[in-house]
Amino acid sequence: MTAPDPTPLTHALHLERTHHDTCRAALAAMVDGAQEQVVVGEDVSASGADAEVLGYQLRSKAKEMRELPEGPLFFGRLDFDGGEHAGQSYHVGRLRISEHPAAPPLVVDWRAPVSRAFYQASAHAPQGVAVRRRFGWAPGSRGASDDLTSLEDEHLSGGEDRAGRSGVRASDILVREIERPRVGPMRDIAATIQPEQDDLVRGDLGVSVCVQGAPGTGKTAVGLHRAAYLLYTHPQRIQRGGMLILGPNRTFLSYISQVLPALGETGVRQSTLSEEIGRHPVTGRDEPPTAVLKHDVRMAEVLRRALYARVSAEKAEEIAIPEGAYRWRVPSQEFARIVDGVRREEPPYAVGRERVRTRVVAYIQALAERRAGPPPYAWVRRMGTAVRPYVDVVWPRVRAEEVVAELLADAGVLEAAGDGLLDADEQKALLWDRPPRSWKSARWSAADLVLLDEVGGLIEHPEGYGHVVVDEAQDLSPMECRAIARRASFGSLTVLGDLAQGTTPWAARTWGGLLTHLGRPDAAVVPLTTGFRVPEAVVGLANRLLRRLDVDVPEARSLRGDGELRVREAGDDLLGAVVDAVRDALGREGSVGVIAADADLPRVRTALDAAGVPVAGPDDLTARVTLVPASLVKGLEYDHVVAVEPAAIAEAEERGLHRLYVVLTRAVSGLEVVHGRPLPF
Repeated sequence: MTAPDPTPLTHALHLERTHHDTCRAALAAMVDGAQEQVVVGEDVSASGADAEVLGYQLRSKAKEMRELPEGPLFFGRLDFDGGEHAGQSYHVGRLRISEHPAAPPLVVDWRAPVSRAFYQASAHAPQGVAVRRRFGWAPGSRGASDDLTSLEDEHLSGGEDRAGRSGVRASDILVREIERPRVGPMRDIAATIQPEQDDLVRGDLGVSVCVQGAPGTGKTAVGLHRAAYLLYTHPQRIQRGGMLILGPNRTFLSYISQVLPALGETGVRQSTLSEEIGRHPVTGRDEPPTAVLKHDVRMAEVLRRALYARVSAEKAEEIAIPEGAYRWRVPSQEFARIVDGVRREEPPYAVGRERVRTRVVAYIQALAERRAGPPPYAWVRRMGTAVRPYVDVVWPRVRAEEVVAELLADAGVLEAAGDGLLDADEQKALLWDRPPRSWKSARWSAADLVLLDEVGGLIEHPEGYGHVVVDEAQDLSPMECRAIARRASFGSLTVLGDLAQGTTPWAARTWGGLLTHLGRPDAAVVPLTTGFRVPEAVVGLANRLLRRLDVDVPEARSLRGDGELRVREAGDDLLGAVVDAVRDALGREGSVGVIAADADLPRVRTALDAAGVPVAGPDDLTARVTLVPASLVKGLEYDHVVAVEPAAIAEAEERGLHRLYVVLTRAVSGLEVVHGRPLPF
């Protein structure tokens, strides 16, 4: 890294600010042009359907352009002296900017092939890059050119970085950007993607991948940037099926909601699995062992048996359909043969029912052709309607709610479906204490929704997405995995998680089984172990706790030599010590997250209120001090974390040590552990 003398640096900054002004004017023209295209498109001569599609596409593009977040238009530059781009310079930003569609770009999109060298080039493998320039912008800049405050040049073509350094520490600008205080929603990392992250981001659409990411390694950011990259690279293929981002809860989704729009991608569905499968509001509650049982993969076979027990070839009777004085007949044996044949094919329940009807009609049609030649289409349709009541007897219409309600309400049905799969105690645990009069009055629990989705998928497969990104995947149950697999049956998956952060009773301890339930047993598991967010001292503390967790994951390491770790022994005045720790944290720059066991939250809030410390809940992403229950902190991050009474967090649930591991790794700059009881690490 060169240290330019002030005069050339001032001149270079002036030129780059001027270029940014040019880019800003070009972007404004692009936005105006997109709106003008909408006006022109509304007058286009085309069929109604074609005009509607064109209009939708143009309006969507114009809307995306208008809604681009304000901010710097580029963060880097590449000067090439070799390869196919020799003699060329390219500014790299979050979207392509040009003065005319056919003109050379003023800024290239970070996802474009040429931009890959910005993330991958090194002194040992310069990839034709002579100079990689990074730009430093004032914190919180909305894109004013005067906010461009610094630049750094890394000379690569000489075979050695002139600063004699490599990796993330080679750039002070890069370090400052990574370590910038966290206030507000999650930011994109387009300017700071590291080579191993870039490899994952640019993976092929047809390949599913699982990222085992230690805390602070950027796995969530990698997943979101991979989504943006796939939308850019395969727009038609993705748009046909759509893209789904699945997060663990709404707080987490609020935190990451601005990343894709900042990268120029809107219209991506960001949801939780409970929202995706929520056929009914949750009004019931299961005891923990019952909930665990309902999430067990054995329930898939129990439900399949319960559903297909309704199909009965034995009920097949002779079909006789009158037509004038004649009757078209299908012998009961032939009808049963058709039902058995379709049943052995194991299609989705609704498809099988229709297949039976179609084959019965085909049998009658063959009789008609032998008697009087091919019948008209209207006759075939009339026969299809006439055989439907007969099909209803052997392959009845059914709703998922009927199947699940009968299973949970009727001991005999459950015993037949669970034979050899569930023992007597498990069957008893599943049965409703007070069965409802009908499924319409049932009080469905959260676990029941998983069962309903399973049966719904057996009846008729849901439409799949082109790509699904699943974050915090280690917490998924086998039945939840199956629900996701159905929605990705025709697309690929990006699976993100950390086995050490698994906190649900069914959390995975290895990736193999979970990926099998997701329908991707051959997906590559790629570890990310180098952290850019959590300071080294905090990672060291977390690694001590990691050794007590029953998971086979490598220890994390951190490139953050800064930051601090404090342990404050509170004695008998825990709440007073918490208030003091929060006040100390407020003396530093950035956000403060106060994390406590869920049961301790009210008294911690009361103490902070009494001390005059303004405090917000986890949904307020702009607050300086946020009070967060340990159960909701997964995926979030704060500059300073005050972890309250680790022993209480560890004791609050079955996998409490895993929850504590999550809590300890939310800090970006400093962690203060406040305790009155012995520490569990």
